[in-house]
Amino acid sequence: VEWAERGAADSSARSTLFRGELLASALQIQQAFASQNQTNNFVVDEVSRKVYLATVNMVYQLNGTLSVEVEKRTGPVEDNLLCHAPQLPQAPCEHPKSLTDNFNKLLELDREQGVLVVCGSVYQGFCELRKMENISEIAVEFPPHGEKTVFPSMLNIAANHPNASTVGLIFRSHGGNTRLLVGATYTGAGTQFFPKNHSKEDLRFENTPEIAIRSLNINDLSRLFTYDINPSEDNVFKIKQEVKQKNKLNFVHAFIQKTYAYIAINNDANMGHKQSQPNSILARICLDTENTRKSTSESRKLTESFIQMPLQCGYNGNIYNRLVSVHPAEIHSRSGEGLESHLFGVFTKSDRKSALCAFRFSDIEEEIRQGRRNCSNSPSSDVQVLDSVIQGSGAACVHKGNLVLQPEQLDCGAAHLQHPLALRRPLRATPLFESLGLSSVAVDNIHNHTVVFLGTSTGRLRKNLTVANQWALKLPAGESVHHIMTFDPLDRNYLYLMTSHHLLRVKVAACGQYRSCSDCLGAGDAHCGWCTLESRCSIQRECSGGLMVRSWIGMGEGPQQCPSMTLTPQEISLSDVGILINGSVPDLVGSRVECDYGLGVATVATVHLDYGPAQIQTCPLLPRERYPHIPPGRDHLMVPVAIKVNGTSVVSGTFLIYDCERTGAIHPKIACISCLSTRWRCYWDQNSHSCLSTKDDSKPSLLEVSYPSPSPLSPPSPSLSVEVYNCGVGSGDCSQCWGREDQGHLCGWCDNICRTRDDCQYMSSQCPDPEITKISPLSGPLEGGTLLTVQGRNMGRRADVVKVSIGMVPCKILPYRYTVSVQLVCVTGQTFDPTNYVVRVTVNQNAMGVSKEVFSYLVPKLLSMEPRKGSRSGGTRVTLRGEYLDTGSQVRVKVNGTQDFVVCSSGGRTITVTGQGFDLVQSVSMEVLGIGQDACKVQSPSMITCSSPASSQSQQATVEFLLNGVLYTGDGPAFDGPDQEEEEEPHGGHFLLEYVEDPQFFTANKEKLIKHHPGEPLTLIINKGPSDLELAPEEYSVMIGSYPCDISFHNNQLFHCTINGSLGSSEGELPVTVRVGNFERIIAKVQLGGSELAIVVSIVVCCVLLLLCTVALVVYCTKSRRAERYWQKTLLQMEEMESQIRDEIRKGFAELQTDMTDLTKELNRSQGIPFLEYKQFVTRTFFPKMCSDYERSLVQPAVIEKNKNSGSLLWESPIYLYCFTPSILWDISEHIRNSIYSQVWGLNHVVCSLASLLTIALHGKLEYYTSIMKDLLVDLIDASAAKNPKLMLRRTESVVEKMLTNWMSICMYSYLKETVGEPFFLLLCAIRQQINKGSIDAITGKARYTLNEEWLLRENVEAKPQNINVSFQGCGMDSLAVKVVNTDTICQVKEKILEAFYKNLPFSQWPRAEDVDLEWFASGSNSRILQDLDNTSVMEDGRKKLNTVTHYQIPEGASFAMSMKDKRDNTLGRGRSHTHTHTHTLCHLVLPHDEPFENKKSHRQSHRKKVLPEIYLTRLLSTKGTLQKFLDDLFQAILSIPAERPPLAIKYFFDFLEEQADKRGITDPDTLHIWKTNCLPLRFWVNILKNPQFVFDIEKTDHMDACLSVIAQAFIDACSVSDLQLGKDSPTNKLLYAKEIPEYKKRVQCYYKQIHEMAPLSEQEMNAHLAEESRKYRNEFNTNLALTEIYKYAKKYRNQVVSALESNPTAKRTQLHHKFEQVIALVEDNIYECSSEA
Repeated sequence: VEWAERGAADSSARSTLFRGELLASALQIQQAFASQNQTNNFVVDEVSRKVYLATVNMVYQLNGTLSVEVEKRTGPVEDNLLCHAPQLPQAPCEHPKSLTDNFNKLLELDREQGVLVVCGSVYQGFCELRKMENISEIAVEFPPHGEKTVFPSMLNIAANHPNASTVGLIFRSHGGNTRLLVGATYTGAGTQFFPKNHSKEDLRFENTPEIAIRSLNINDLSRLFTYDINPSEDNVFKIKQEVKQKNKLNFVHAFIQKTYAYIAINNDANMGHKQSQPNSILARICLDTENTRKSTSESRKLTESFIQMPLQCGYNGNIYNRLVSVHPAEIHSRSGEGLESHLFGVFTKSDRKSALCAFRFSDIEEEIRQGRRNCSNSPSSDVQVLDSVIQGSGAACVHKGNLVLQPEQLDCGAAHLQHPLALRRPLRATPLFESLGLSSVAVDNIHNHTVVFLGTSTGRLRKNLTVANQWALKLPAGESVHHIMTFDPLDRNYLYLMTSHHLLRVKVAACGQYRSCSDCLGAGDAHCGWCTLESRCSIQRECSGGLMVRSWIGMGEGPQQCPSMTLTPQEISLSDVGILINGSVPDLVGSRVECDYGLGVATVATVHLDYGPAQIQTCPLLPRERYPHIPPGRDHLMVPVAIKVNGTSVVSGTFLIYDCERTGAIHPKIACISCLSTRWRCYWDQNSHSCLSTKDDSKPSLLEVSYPSPSPLSPPSPSLSVEVYNCGVGSGDCSQCWGREDQGHLCGWCDNICRTRDDCQYMSSQCPDPEITKISPLSGPLEGGTLLTVQGRNMGRRADVVKVSIGMVPCKILPYRYTVSVQLVCVTGQTFDPTNYVVRVTVNQNAMGVSKEVFSYLVPKLLSMEPRKGSRSGGTRVTLRGEYLDTGSQVRVKVNGTQDFVVCSSGGRTITVTGQGFDLVQSVSMEVLGIGQDACKVQSPSMITCSSPASSQSQQATVEFLLNGVLYTGDGPAFDGPDQEEEEEPHGGHFLLEYVEDPQFFTANKEKLIKHHPGEPLTLIINKGPSDLELAPEEYSVMIGSYPCDISFHNNQLFHCTINGSLGSSEGELPVTVRVGNFERIIAKVQLGGSELAIVVSIVVCCVLLLLCTVALVVYCTKSRRAERYWQKTLLQMEEMESQIRDEIRKGFAELQTDMTDLTKELNRSQGIPFLEYKQFVTRTFFPKMCSDYERSLVQPAVIEKNKNSGSLLWESPIYLYCFTPSILWDISEHIRNSIYSQVWGLNHVVCSLASLLTIALHGKLEYYTSIMKDLLVDLIDASAAKNPKLMLRRTESVVEKMLTNWMSICMYSYLKETVGEPFFLLLCAIRQQINKGSIDAITGKARYTLNEEWLLRENVEAKPQNINVSFQGCGMDSLAVKVVNTDTICQVKEKILEAFYKNLPFSQWPRAEDVDLEWFASGSNSRILQDLDNTSVMEDGRKKLNTVTHYQIPEGASFAMSMKDKRDNTLGRGRSHTHTHTHTLCHLVLPHDEPFENKKSHRQSHRKKVLPEIYLTRLLSTKGTLQKFLDDLFQAILSIPAERPPLAIKYFFDFLEEQADKRGITDPDTLHIWKTNCLPLRFWVNILKNPQFVFDIEKTDHMDACLSVIAQAFIDACSVSDLQLGKDSPTNKLLYAKEIPEYKKRVQCYYKQIHEMAPLSEQEMNAHLAEESRKYRNEFNTNLALTEIYKYAKKYRNQVVSALESNPTAKRTQLHHKFEQVIALVEDNIYECSSEA
C-alpha cells in the first residue's frame, strides 16, 4: 500500500498503517558534528553543499562532510529585555544589563545576494547579514554608521525570547526585489515572555507585528528590513492588543509552494480548554513572484490574500490537536498519472501520543476557493473575517449577488475583500501512523514509492514504507530530533537532521547488507535495487550503468525480475556438445560473456540477440575428460554453471550429465528395465544387451520408451488405479446397497443381502418402505428453523429423492448432512398454532414411513430472571425460569441483543504514592484525567495517600499530581539503556491507573436471608468473586446493621466475618454491608428469631429426614436390581467391544503387513536403508546437543595450520602417556564436578564434552583408550561399592561414565548397522504408516492411531481413505497413486505425496511441504492451487478451520500436479515449520487443549453425543497389536547373539564386571544384573531407540518421539529386576506392554546367560579387535582440534593437576609435573619456557 493511495480524507486509512516489527537498520550515520551548545537552526546550500549551523552563542560554517570551515561567536552579550537594541541611534537604556545568551531565531540563505541572514534573541530580535563564503565577516553593516533615520521596526525582527518561535523565508518579488517573510511570536507586555514590571516602557514594544514581509535588498540600505510597500499601506499581519490573549500564535514552519507562502501555526490560547478541538492552523499568503496585476507599481497587500484554515488530524474525540512538524512533498498519485503535492504533518496530544497525517494541496486550494466564494456570494458561518487584525480589517462577508469572482481573485482575494479570512471548518485527515513522541517528518518519492522519515523525541530516526517495512536508527545520546529535516540538495539519498547537540548527515539506505537479489528486492526498501552487472544490492546512483535497461532492478519490479537461468535441456548426455542457457540479464552487446563450469575452465558464450528481457547464450560443453568422474553406483552427475559478464558472475545454475551405459550397469539383473525406466532418454540394444545414450537408426533392435509429448522430459503414461470393493460390507439394508451405485459399485439387493449383481439370480430395485426408529429433538418453536434429525432404515438412496414433512408442514432436507438410508437432517418449517404431529418420510413419492414419536410445536415462555445485573465483562451466571425453554435444537440467550449491563467503578480506594521530599509539600491533589480530581494527604516525607475518584467504566487513565498547585513533571534523569524499547520512556510526571469493575461479594451459599438466634455468636462466610483489584485485607470492612464485624482471611477469595457479642433483638432484620473504598453493597440480611421457632423447626426436620430415609431404602432396592441388569448388559458390550478391537487389529495388521512387504521389497540392503555415515553417528552420539557444530569441525580436516607441529608434539608428548593417566583424569573429573563452571553450565555438559573429546583424541588407539577407561572404572567401582553398588553407572555424572557410553557406541556400531538396523528401520516405517492411516489433527498433532495416550485423538472423527493420482513436475517420475485420508489438510496431503516420491531417498534430500505447490485438475482445463488457508476457509467456534480434502470435495482418483514453489513466493501454506503466525486462532479436527469443546455453546457441540474420552484408549491396543510383530523382531535382534557376528566387546566388558564383583565379594546376582543393564541396554540401546536420527537420515516427528518413548519404557521395564506393581491408576505407557514384559524379561536374562557362556576373550584378542576398529575408521576425525579442546580443560585445571602429580610419590619420582608443564608450553608455542624448565 503506497502513500499515494491514501489521501488526506481517505477513510480507508488506519492508524496501523506502519505498525510492524522493526527490521535491521536501513539507515547509516555518515557524518556527525557535535556542538557543546544547544543547536537552534541549520540551512544547506544547494550548490556548494555547505551547511550553516546556528547554536546558542555560535554560528558554524561546515563543509559537505560536516567539518568546520569557519566559526563565529555571537554571544553572550550585555543586554536587557527592557532596552532597545544598541544599534538604534539615540536610544540610551537606564536599566542594568547583564550577560545574556544569544539564541538563534532565524537562519536563512540568500544565494543571489551572497548573504546569510542570522537573527538572534538578543537586542530585541536583531538580524545580521553575513557573507556566505566566510560567515565571520559582515556582508552589510546595518544600520550604516552614522545613519540616524532608523526605526525600531527595522531592528526588532525576530522573537526576543529563548522559548518564543520565529520562522521565515526569502523570495523574489515580480520586480526582482528580494523579500523576507517573517513570522514571530509576540513577546510584549502581558505575555509569559515579558517581565511584569508594569511600567509604561512595556508599551514601546507593542508595535512589532506577528507576520511581516520585509525588504531584503542590500543595495537599498535605507529601506532594509522595512515592510512598507508605499507610504500609506503596511505589508503586515498584526493582531490587536486587546485580543492578543486569544491569539497566542506559535509558529512551526514557513515554506513556498507554487506562488504561495504557507505558514504552519499553533494557537496556544486554546491549549488546556478544548483538548478534543484542533488548534493547528495553516495560513496562506500570495507572493508577488509573478506580475498578475495591471500596473507593475501596484503590489498586493499581505492581509488581502491572507487566509487560514484549521487542520484536524483524527476523528471522534481522538484528535491530535498540536502541530509539531510539516513537510511538503510530491508523491505518486493514486491514479498513477503523475506526481501530486501533499502536506505531511506530525501532530501530538497532551499525553505525548502523536500521529502522522497527510493533506492534499489540491484539497487545500479548493477549500480556500470555496471559502472566498461563500464569503462573496453566499455568506455562511463557515467563513470568518479576522476583525482582530489591525491592518486590512473590514466588514463581515457581504453578499454581492451574482458577482462571479475570477480564478485569481478566488486564490488571492479581491478589492472588496481587503481583509484576512479564516475558515471555521477544519480540513480533516485520518492518522496514517500513531506512536509516542514523534517530533519531525520528511518525505520523499523514490521510484514511485513514498518513503517517510520520522524523528522522535527519544532520539530515534524511523524510516517507514509500508505496514511491514519499518527501520529505526538510534541517534547519539538519545537527543530529541529537531522538527526540520532536509534532504541533501545534490543527493537525496542523504538526509540532514539536527538534535539538541548534534548535526547529522544520514544515509537513507544500507543496501550492502543484502547479499542476494531476492533478499535485496524482498527487503521492501524502495531505495535499494539489484545492480545486475556488479551482482550486488545498491542505490541506483551507486550502480555503474544503473540507467541501462535491466541493469538496476528496483523494488517495484519485484523479485521475479531477478536474473535467472533456464537450462535447455537440464539433463544432457556425455555425448552432447552444447547447452542453451536462457537468462534474464541486461543487454550484453559489447560485453565479454562466458560460461564458467566451476572447474577452473570457462567457455566463451554465444549471445543470441533477441527482443524482450530474455537473451539466450549457447555454451559449448567441456570435453568429457574435463568433468569429474561419475561416482561408482551412480549414472549421473550435477555440474554447476555460471554466466560471467566481464568477469563478474551474474547468474548461476546447475545441469545434469548422465551416462546411459552406467544406468544399465548399476542393476545388471534388471538392466533393460533400469535403462528404459530412467528419467532421461536411453535406448536398449537387444543384440549387445547394453544401454545406449544415442539412437542409431541402423540398429533395428533398439528399444525405447514412447512418450506422448515431444518433450524429452515428459513422464510416461500414468499408472492404472484399481479399486476393490465388497458389496456385503457397509450395506445393511436395501437402500444402502443400491445407493452404492453412485460410487460405481455394481451391487444389488437379493435374498435380503447385498451382493454383486452377477451373483443375484433375481433382484428388484424396489426397496421396502422407510422405517423411522428415532427423531431428535421432540419439540421446536412455531417459527421453525429447528434442525430435526431422523434415524431409521431404507430412507432413500440419495437426498434428492427423499421428502420429509411434520404433519402438513414441510421439513427441508440438508443434503450435506444426509447419510444414505440411515439418517437425515432437515430444517422444520413454520406453523401458527401449537400442535403435535408425526414425522413422515417419503421416498420416490410412493414409499412412506411414519415415526412412532411425535414432534411438538411449542411456544417458549420466560417467567423470571435472576440476577438482574452482572459484570460488564461477562461471566455472570443468570438463571432463567419459564416454560418450554429447552425446545428446539439450539438455545441462545441474548440480553437486549447482547447489550451490556450497567457497570460502575466506585473509586475511593487508597492510592499510596512513595517518593522523597514530601515534607516540602503544603498541598497536594491527584487528578485522574477524564475522570476527576481528589485531595491527598502527606503522611510522611516519603509517602502520600490519595483517594481514587469514581469512574463510570473500566479503563486505563492517566494520573497527574499537583504539588503546591504546580503540576509535577518528574525530575529524574532519562534512561536510555541499550535494551530499552523506543516507546518505553520515563513517565515524566504521568502515571497510569487502571480502573476495573467493582468486586462481587456473596455469602457461602449465596443466601439473601440468614436466620440467627439472638444472644449467640454469629460467623458469616463471605466469598469474593474474581477481581483484578488485588485488595489488601485492611481495605475490607463489613457491617451487620450498626455492628462492625471482625474479619479473618483464609485466602484471597474467602474470609470469615465474626461477631462475638450479641445482636439486639429489637430489630427484625439487619443488613450485611461490605465496604471497599467508596464501594458499598448489601449482600444479605440477618433475620433475628426466637428459640421456640427453632424447636418447631427441629421437629419438622426430623420428620422429614425419617421420611427421606424410607424413600431412600425403597429407591436403593430398586436401583440394585436395575444395576444387576445393567452389569449383565455391560458384560455383553465389553465382549462385543473386544471383538471389534480384535477385528480392527487383524484388519490393520493385514493392511500394514502388505504395505511393509512392499516396503521391504523396495529396500536395497546397501542403499535402501538411509544409514548415516560412521562419523556422523559418532558426533551425534558423543555430542547430542552440539552435533551440527562438531560435524563441521571434528569430522572435517583442520582449518587452522597454526600449532600443527605443536599438536603432533602434544600427541607424542608425555601428556599422552602420563597426564591422562587414570588418577589424573579422576582428579580432573572431581574438580569439574565441584567447580563453579560446572554449576553454571551444568555438570553433565562439561563431563560429556571432556569425555567425548578424549574419545575422539584416542580414537586411533582404542586399546589404550580401553585401558584408561578400565582403570577409571575400577576407581568408580571402589567408590560405589562402599556406598550402594546397585546405583553404579545409573547416570552419567563423571568422565568415565561418558567414556563408557562412547566406548559402547564405537564397539556396537557394526552390530547395530548389520543386525539391528533393518528391523529398527522397519519398525519406524511401520509406526509412521500406522499413524498416517488415520486422522491426524494438524494443530495439536494428536492422531487416531498412536501408542502414547497424550497424543491420542479422543474424538470420533471418521476418516475415509481415498486414492489420488499425482505427478511431480520436475521429478521425472511417473505419476503415482497416493493414498490419503479425507480429513487430511493440504499440508498433510503434500507430506504424503513427498513421502511417496522420495521414500527411497534420505530425508535430508526431501523438499519441505511449504516449498511445493499442489494443483488440482478438477475438470477439463480448470485447475486450482490448494492451500491450508484461503478465501474459502470456514470459521468454526470462532476459529478458522484448515482446509481438508473433504472441504475441497476432492473425488476418488482425482488428478494432481505438484511442483516446486518459487523460493520468493510467500503463501499461506502450513508446513512442518508452522508458518501460521496465529495458530491459536486455527483449528483442524478438534480444538486445542486450552479451549475444550465443553466451553463452547454452538449447536454442534452442545448436542454432541457425550462419550467418555477414555473409551478411545482402546485405539492404543489396536495400534499396539498392529505393530507387535515389528517390535518383537527388533527386540529379538537386540537380544540375540548371531554366530557370524558375536558381540566380542560385550563379552569382554561383562567378564570385566564379573571379575570386579568377585574381587569385592559382591555375590548378589541382582547387583551384577543391574551393572550389565546400566552399561548396555540403558546406556546404549535406549539411547538409540529414543533417537533414531543418530542412526538413520530420517525425520523424527514429535509424535513418533512419543511412540518411541513408550517402546523405550517397555525395554527399560524388561531389563529391570524388580516386578512392576501396576494398577488402574498406573500410566498407560506402562500398562500397554505389561502383558509382554515378563516374556521380554526372560529374553534379557537368556541373553545375559548366553554372553556369560561364551568363550572368554583374552587381552590380545580384544586388543586386536579394537585395533581393527581403529584402523577401519582411521583419519575420520580431526584429532588436533580435539586435543586443542582438551588442552583448554588441562589449562583451566592446571594447578589442580600439578598439585595431584606432586602429591603422588610415583609421579613425583618420575617428575611427571615437569613433563606436564612441558606439554602446556608446547601447546602455547612457548618453546623457550619449555627448554628452560627442562
